[in-house]
Amino acid sequence: MLLSRARLLIATFWVGTLWAVGFVVAPTLFSTLSDRALAGTIAGSLFRVVAWLSMFCAAALLALLFQAARNEQAKISKTVLWLIAGMVACTLIGYFGIQPYMAELRLILHSVTDAALLADAKKQFGIMHGVSTGVYVVQSLFGAALIVKLR
Repeated sequence: MLLSRARLLIATFWVGTLWAVGFVVAPTLFSTLSDRALAGTIAGSLFRVVAWLSMFCAAALLALLFQAARNEQAKISKTVLWLIAGMVACTLIGYFGIQPYMAELRLILHSVTDAALLADAKKQFGIMHGVSTGVYVVQSLFGAALIVKLR
């Protein structure tokens, strides 16, 4: 019973953090601050924290799941494992895959004066931002399913 509650608490913390930062804090930064570069820098720092928190929460959840299975207190749900794996994959793709490319594009946007190159970098950044947002939404939906499944 204690392990079950601990798993739910960790998952709720993980998913709540994802939702709070991605759907409340980051949009609020961009709508409140007049300096979009500053808003982006702060949001980027928050997303870095969320990415590492995601990795920690996934590891903690998996450890608790396997501990319960080892003690024969519960059978590990394959759905729960797939949801955790999906959320970790989204973190790896979104933060560790797409974000470094977006950071390179941001440097280009701040250093290039050629109009054609600047327009291309803006277009690529917009596309990557959309893909990153999509991955984040998928991760958030996996998180909702994880909470429901753990309940």
